[in-house]
Amino acid sequence: MRFEFKLPDIGEGVIEGEVVRWLVKVGESVAADQPLVEVMTDKATVVIPSPKAGKVLERRGEEGGMVKVHDTLVVLETDGAEAGAKAATPAATSPVKPTPPAVAGRAPEAPRPPGPVAVAAVPAPHVRATPVTRKLAAEHGIDLAAVPGSGPGGRVLKADVLSAVGGAPAALPAPRPAPRIVSGAEDERIPIRGLRKRIAEKMARSKRTAAHFTFVEEVDCTRLVELRNRINGAQAEAEGGVKLSFLPFIVKALIEGLRRYPTLNASVDDEKNELVVKHRYHVGIAAATPDGLIVPVIHDADRKSLRELAHEITRLAADARAGKSRLDDLQGGTITITSLGPIGGLFATPVINHPEVAIVGVHKMRPTPVVRDGQIVVRDVMHLSCAFDHRVIDGSVGAQFTYEVIRYLENPELLMLELT
Repeated sequence: MRFEFKLPDIGEGVIEGEVVRWLVKVGESVAADQPLVEVMTDKATVVIPSPKAGKVLERRGEEGGMVKVHDTLVVLETDGAEAGAKAATPAATSPVKPTPPAVAGRAPEAPRPPGPVAVAAVPAPHVRATPVTRKLAAEHGIDLAAVPGSGPGGRVLKADVLSAVGGAPAALPAPRPAPRIVSGAEDERIPIRGLRKRIAEKMARSKRTAAHFTFVEEVDCTRLVELRNRINGAQAEAEGGVKLSFLPFIVKALIEGLRRYPTLNASVDDEKNELVVKHRYHVGIAAATPDGLIVPVIHDADRKSLRELAHEITRLAADARAGKSRLDDLQGGTITITSLGPIGGLFATPVINHPEVAIVGVHKMRPTPVVRDGQIVVRDVMHLSCAFDHRVIDGSVGAQFTYEVIRYLENPELLMLELT
């Protein structure tokens, strides 16, 4: 009996997924719950199992292509016991199993090319836009399908419609075709798909949307190094041998900065043109994996002690490298820290983890000659590179926030008030 298995709901708000890798071939017999395909969403990569035993008649979707939720994914030939079954419903499918995760944040659809705006009595229903935007377009006779969307995922915003009303799209030059890349016999072509594709989309969206500016300052970490060494020397072995890195201290100092400048613990709602200030502190820590960069999140970081933060950072990093991050660990971040550890560099211009409004880059700590009280002395110095969204964060606020974080790092005894 022919049985159409549809892509089930694989996460709240997920409407489509990218076929990363097929695990079965056409003509192959599969058992119930046998993995069929790896699908990557904007949340995570999941393995989709077969809901029934049968023979694979068709595979819908090529590797690197997109499949929408509730579209047919695989067609199976099942035995007579399955008679009458034509499609699997989401409730009937087996639960999906997370594998190597993707960067949090919805991947944008391909942007619509700019072109002349046509008149239409009813705005196109398939275009992503709010009812208010649709009403505005209808009032002005604008065809939403012809309006390039500047919002997340190509969503058409009110500003886009107003631009179209003013004739801005008609004034835009014709889009230049992408340059043709000629490859030689010794060149290698690697498809950009899976996690790497999600990273590319997310970084490009952040640079298109946020007005980045970066503020860099050095931090004298000498007293922080001394405090960390004392704590590790006194407690590490007694508490299971997990030593504190500098990251737990940086997380604590970051939170103190956010308490004083709360607009940095926020996200931009581009659709409503609003800044959403968060009152809980969920700190993302960018982590390098074999497949690319992801951002696991320490939820309620302000409620954790330094030791608890150390354990959580270690767990999140280990799960990320092993491709075992839970979906919850990749969602809900309010601000991000990116650190290259010993690679570090002098400073950088990190890309904001959109829709957040700030990211803190941590660089290599090194002995450095500095002037103190008129004398040249050697101190442990590192740089912080803090990038902000200038649409909602003024330069003075970004700088003051950075100096507040530095104040706690240079006077780490202030953080001891949070040690519980």
